[in-house]
Amino acid sequence: MLAALLKLRTELGGAALGLDVPGAAEGREAQRSLLSQLDDYILPRLVQLGAPLLTVIGGSTGAGKSTLVNSLVGRRVTESGVLRPTTRSAVLVHNPADAEWFQPDRILPDLARATTQSHDTRALTLVAAHTVPQGLALLDAPDVDSVEADNRRLAGELLAAADLWLFVTSAARYADQVPWDYLREAADRSAAVAIVLDRTPESSMGEVRGHLARMLTARGLQDSPLFTVLEGDVDEDGLLAPSAVAPILNWLHDLAADPEVRAAIVTQTLDGAVRKIVFSAFDVADAVADQGAVLTSLVEDVDRAYTGAEAAFAKDLSDGTLMRGELAARWRDFAGSGDLLRGADDRIGRLRDRIVDSVRGRRARVTEVQESLAHDIELLLLEQAEAGAHAAYQAWEESAAGRSLLAGSGRELERATRTLRSRAERIASDWIEACTEIVRSEGAEHRMTARFLALGTSGSAVTLGVCVVSELAPRDDASGATMARDLLVDVFDDATAHRLLELAKEDLLRRAGTVLRDERQRFYDVLARAAAAPSAADSIRAAARAAEDARHTDLIPEDWD
Repeated sequence: MLAALLKLRTELGGAALGLDVPGAAEGREAQRSLLSQLDDYILPRLVQLGAPLLTVIGGSTGAGKSTLVNSLVGRRVTESGVLRPTTRSAVLVHNPADAEWFQPDRILPDLARATTQSHDTRALTLVAAHTVPQGLALLDAPDVDSVEADNRRLAGELLAAADLWLFVTSAARYADQVPWDYLREAADRSAAVAIVLDRTPESSMGEVRGHLARMLTARGLQDSPLFTVLEGDVDEDGLLAPSAVAPILNWLHDLAADPEVRAAIVTQTLDGAVRKIVFSAFDVADAVADQGAVLTSLVEDVDRAYTGAEAAFAKDLSDGTLMRGELAARWRDFAGSGDLLRGADDRIGRLRDRIVDSVRGRRARVTEVQESLAHDIELLLLEQAEAGAHAAYQAWEESAAGRSLLAGSGRELERATRTLRSRAERIASDWIEACTEIVRSEGAEHRMTARFLALGTSGSAVTLGVCVVSELAPRDDASGATMARDLLVDVFDDATAHRLLELAKEDLLRRAGTVLRDERQRFYDVLARAAAAPSAADSIRAAARAAEDARHTDLIPEDWD
């Protein structure tokens, strides 16, 4: 069962419930409660079934819990008084021989250990006392109805970690709703409970005790021991008379002295806790499933936005959109500087011109086309990345869950990442180089032809690049797109030109697609932190069923109903 519950704990702990959907708050609270119950009580207790019986004294404000603990121990070990709330940090009193059982990694691991009581609700004060029998420990908890939320939260955690509840109430408070909410929870999970009716005048003891007993019966707690402590004076140390607490003290000593009884109490409480965990885990699974539907919708919003951006990039890339402005002018200057295919003699003239250009400090025209082409591709990729981010952001703003996610991540998701410009610049530059490699490898059989020699490898590569960005441009386009396509076919044959065009285009779309998918991943990462995958609900249910099977195998004796 330990292995099954560890698996269930892993599945529960890994299921994020951060989406703002109906029932999410309740699901998160149920998840938190289950994880606390597993970590604070069930798993530590399963690992150390022989640990002392942990008896948590809890109850209403002013019921006299701390006074009762001090009186049971025989000395002042926990703060008591008329000011409320009195108890802040929890106090655990144990026999000195049992000290090792209460080290930080054994029980209530989230509470820091202390040797003196403080007002730190995240501390656990350990007190050794020989008057506490070996095999049993007393833990004084804050008020379950404290005016301070931290006290109430700690009281709930401590009661959930108890093998045995010693629930203290008074004649003035026994009918209050909050304590009964805790007692009903104890009954729901079959926890071992004893009731102390404290601070009750002798004149009304019979009536109050009878009414309280009927209330316990009506709520399934008729088998819980019911002790009474008459209202009386305390001594100078704030302790009740020994006779006032003798029945409770004798009962606790009897429990400590009987290993079989202790084991039965532990088994009863542990079995009920596991049963409640399994039952409640299905509620968490349902909450995860509810979030899964919204998660799917938010993922679809992001996919739609970035799929649209990829499609727009592919369209604008090849329909001649880029063959405007400077790129078109640079290309016409390069291609229109003369007939590029006039032959080897004219190549000598062009070589002379390039030497003169170099002397005058002007870059070769082919380099200018390459730079202009790379710049325009960079801008197009940036534009579509920005469009994808904006579209995804706007789609999320239309749902409550999406708005909540955006509120937690600022407005950075509305824009492309800050490093995208440098990455887009590198992508475009690398693609220009890739065109050169494609020409060298795929057009190798044409490299010794006069037409290829006239244009050169760089000229052929830049012509290929221009053909990619003007593949679907109209035939009568004045930008020079038609000239580029005709030139590519003239240098290579028609089939080779088509193959080169497809390879270069696919290479660029692949590079751009990788960038846009990485941009989209930012939204996925936000979702992954906020919500579990839809499959997590089934994983939780499967782990819960396995834990229930293990409960019947390991905890429930064969003679139990």
